[in-house]
Amino acid sequence: MNARKRAAAVALLTAGLVGVVSADDLHAWVVGWLPVVDTVIRQRPVLGVAVFVVLSALSAMLFFVSSAVFVPVAVFVWGTGVSTVLLLAGWILGGVFAYTVSRHLGRAVVNALVSTSWLDWAEARFTRSAPFGLVLLFQLAVPSEVPGYVLGLLRYPFWKYLAVVGIGELPFAAATIYLGTGFIERRIVLLVGVGAALAAFSGTMLWMLQRRVREPAGNTTQPDDEPT
Repeated sequence: MNARKRAAAVALLTAGLVGVVSADDLHAWVVGWLPVVDTVIRQRPVLGVAVFVVLSALSAMLFFVSSAVFVPVAVFVWGTGVSTVLLLAGWILGGVFAYTVSRHLGRAVVNALVSTSWLDWAEARFTRSAPFGLVLLFQLAVPSEVPGYVLGLLRYPFWKYLAVVGIGELPFAAATIYLGTGFIERRIVLLVGVGAALAAFSGTMLWMLQRRVREPAGNTTQPDDEPT
């Protein structure tokens, strides 16, 4: 995935949210379920928090699980501040679990969980002694499920990885919560503004990463979904 495609994917998600918000009946139907879910969660508050954090962790580990589905529920129930903390905690937990799985179970297991072309691309360019700033850029630039698996395979120092994932996921957590808020409150300007900023930021980070890492000698193949 290149920088342009990465930005386009974010823009497409934002357009989808704006489309639902613009459709009165559809938006009313979706938001109408939020008080129902709120009542259920408040009857089991600890379980509600645990489920949200686990779902957030899964979204950080598996590319086909998206936080966008359940973030509006969190914003409605807990507000923006608590939701941001819980979402970030879940993403960090998912990253740590991905790191642990890859570090202890190895490439054979990881191949079933994440794109092998992403793994090949990253393993050819990073080592366990890679500079912290470069690894942070990697975290900011690529899909969130990739760095944990790659850095675990490389045995990158755990405490450095924990700092990388915490810092790297923070802006995305904040942006995701704002998107959820804009969706609930039907604030199209907020949705478009945050979506545009997120698309520009994601595309720029990937563009910068592509220029920081060098093509390994003798590597002439490029997988279809490689970030070039």
